Amino acid sequence: MPVAIITGASKGLGRALGAALAERGWDLVLDARTAPVLAESARALSAYGTRVEAVPGDVTDAAHRAALVAAARRLGGLDLLVNNASALGAEPLVRLADQPLEGLRRALEVNVVAALGLTQEALPLLRSSTAGTVIMLSSDAAAEAYETWGGYGASKAALDHLAAVLGAEEPGLRVWAVDPGDMDTDLYTAAVPVDDDARPAPESVVPAFLRLLDERPATGRYAAPSLLERR
Repeated sequence: MPVAIITGASKGLGRALGAALAERGWDLVLDARTAPVLAESARALSAYGTRVEAVPGDVTDAAHRAALVAAARRLGGLDLLVNNASALGAEPLVRLADQPLEGLRRALEVNVVAALGLTQEALPLLRSSTAGTVIMLSSDAAAEAYETWGGYGASKAALDHLAAVLGAEEPGLRVWAVDPGDMDTDLYTAAVPVDDDARPAPESVVPAFLRLLDERPATGRYAAPSLLERR
């Protein structure tokens, strides 16, 4: 069975993607900081009949990242790494004039440094896979100038560039930076608490990620809404 590591997998897009992969027969290593919520998600996904390892912890902790990769190794290897865990840098979001520098450091540490650290840890297993793949969760804010999204957007822009360079350096892998588009998630609610606009559920964008896995296009940056429009 193929094996995937998904960070930030206790809810939202991470859990939705995990469910879709489990339904397809993937074994999973799931990460999140809140152990009880992660354990419940793991129980739910294991109902598909695949092996699911829940490894609670913070992706900024090197020992935790090593534990995630060790769990994948126990399951037989690693075919897909999804760096989905994210930090906003301020909750709710604020203009750059008011951006707490500690918050920006946290966003960079989680969204960029930890993503690279986990990818580095996982590279030996990914290189050994016949279809080694890394997905970096990007954002529209990485490419567009939206007021109050500057700190978070800067961290995701850095992640996009990291993904592009990694793809050039690791031609044997697929490395995709994926903008999932607007979604109704706890992260968005924390970013913009006062927003009555309806947003799609995370499950609605999962088919875009599955399309990437099925078609395996070249390394690059992709937007889930565009992938869904081409169906």
